[in-house]
Amino acid sequence: MLDYRITQRLLVGLTLWIGGGLFVPQAVAQPPGEVAGGAISGVAPLGPISGVQKFPPPLGERFYRGNGEFVGGMFDARNPFTSWQSGYYLSLLKLVPVLLCLMIWIHSSNWVHEDSRDLKVRPVHWNSLQLLGGFGGFMLVSIIPMYVGGFFAMLTSCCVPFSMYVLERNQRVPENARVFTRAHIQKWTLQQLAKVGIRIGTAAAIETAIGAPIEFIGKSKTGRKDASRSKQVENSKGYLACKELVYDAIMRRATDIHLEPKEDELAARLRIDGVMFPTDPFDKAVGDAVTNIIKVLCAMDITERRRPQDGSFAALLDGREIDFRVASQGTRHGEKISMRILDQSNSVSSIDDLGMRKQLVDGIRAVITQPHGLFLCCGPTGAGKSTTLYAAINDLDSDERNIITVEDPVEYKMDGVTQIEINTKAGQSFAGSLRSILRQDPDVVMIGEIRDEETAKIACQAANTGHMVFSTVHANDTLTALYRLLDLGVEPFMVSTSVSAILGQRLARRLCPNCREAYKPNPELLKQAGLPANKIEKFYRPPQGRKEPCTNCGDTGYRGRIGVYEFLNISERMRDLIRDTAAMSVIKAEARKEGMLYMREEGLRLVIRGVTSIDEMLRVVK
Repeated sequence: MLDYRITQRLLVGLTLWIGGGLFVPQAVAQPPGEVAGGAISGVAPLGPISGVQKFPPPLGERFYRGNGEFVGGMFDARNPFTSWQSGYYLSLLKLVPVLLCLMIWIHSSNWVHEDSRDLKVRPVHWNSLQLLGGFGGFMLVSIIPMYVGGFFAMLTSCCVPFSMYVLERNQRVPENARVFTRAHIQKWTLQQLAKVGIRIGTAAAIETAIGAPIEFIGKSKTGRKDASRSKQVENSKGYLACKELVYDAIMRRATDIHLEPKEDELAARLRIDGVMFPTDPFDKAVGDAVTNIIKVLCAMDITERRRPQDGSFAALLDGREIDFRVASQGTRHGEKISMRILDQSNSVSSIDDLGMRKQLVDGIRAVITQPHGLFLCCGPTGAGKSTTLYAAINDLDSDERNIITVEDPVEYKMDGVTQIEINTKAGQSFAGSLRSILRQDPDVVMIGEIRDEETAKIACQAANTGHMVFSTVHANDTLTALYRLLDLGVEPFMVSTSVSAILGQRLARRLCPNCREAYKPNPELLKQAGLPANKIEKFYRPPQGRKEPCTNCGDTGYRGRIGVYEFLNISERMRDLIRDTAAMSVIKAEARKEGMLYMREEGLRLVIRGVTSIDEMLRVVK
């Protein structure tokens, strides 16, 4: 099959070649004839014609075309049978519209080619029809003697295949992706006017046309701002769709955005309050464009679709800067993108804002203000461990203490704190960075995560040499975290002398205060939970079968999250048991004897207070 670009070039050449002779009456340079008897009586001469026997005419003289009568070197302008025309060889008034139509046809043919290929809407069929329509149209305007008739024949031949394709593709895409509809034309018009500073219509219409009020900020591979990357994507195909996706996620308080490729679309899901919710998907073409926009903003390689990559970018919304941490992964149907939203305005400022009961707050504050020791937070990914450590650091006076953090990556910026970001590609690790910063005379050190034996040993040694160390470890509960250090190869005597306390935590969704409803709990459920049935009057849950949606929670029944905690304070008796490598059950019994509450018991306190539901507590706590 002939490539459509070659055919377009042939049509351009054909149009220019035939433009002069077929768009105007036939042009012939004829020499003047001698008429016997001299000038004809009653004929008004317009002047002699010089050089008409030459072709082309001499510089500065006009070109004459058509048929006429010469009388003594003069021609008759009043004779009705005279058809002399003078001027340029080409009729610009007729050629320019045809050339304009040719440019529009080339642009529309390119769009049909790319769009049909991306949407898999019979690309070979529609490319062929588009080429035949264009070729036939320009042939018609060339051979039809009447210019107006030929011009409209050309328009019809070019527009019919294009219109038929638009009708078919609009039936296969969502309503918001349809083109040449009334809404699409209005949106496109407002976009073009907005580019030149003209904004008309309502605020909602303008926002729909020019996109959400959010501005992307690209970053280089080193994490520095790169304005050139933002400009590269401004005119991209899926730019507005990408802005709307990110803006919608921020407005809905999402913490993560997941773009998951499927066979014929790009699915999008948002993690809101720890639970995934689907949002409007993108068709394949727009989805690929959105993926490329995100990769360009993050300085990723857009040609690499199988190897995992990571990066970051930022966005400006309402005067505040929001960071995004991005990771890509190749899948069977394409590239999956995961974006973590790091909104500085949602950060917790102190331990009092974590939603703990007073006894728990006092216990943690007593630990973190000690001159040395190791304070660990444990839990699964996304349980809020880093947030708790940030709150603990904010609770300290950074002016009196030298506080240094080692993170991968730095999630929230803190004033008065030296924050170091791990760069594994450059060979920088937690253990190497921790060994280096211990020579910077720190009072408090925060390690993002204890992952290996070397990091665990250096953290315990730092806690035993006069430093207060904060860190996290992946474990299900506090006792498991204690034995996790032993499994990593740290000696029991070192663990017993370094660890001050361990905080286990989960995040449960808060019930929406505007729409929650009370109900009488099942006595059997209360018995299983160890609660007195005669003292519990009601529990709360999301509304069941409501008619009007709640605008406060987005009709989910929950808004925000609260921590469910388990605090293990290491006493002297427990240090002896750890040094003697006692069984976990023995240490657990000693912790219970000293007043430790299990995470499940802390969760039941929240259920009784109406902060969360029993179903939500059972979802996050084993």
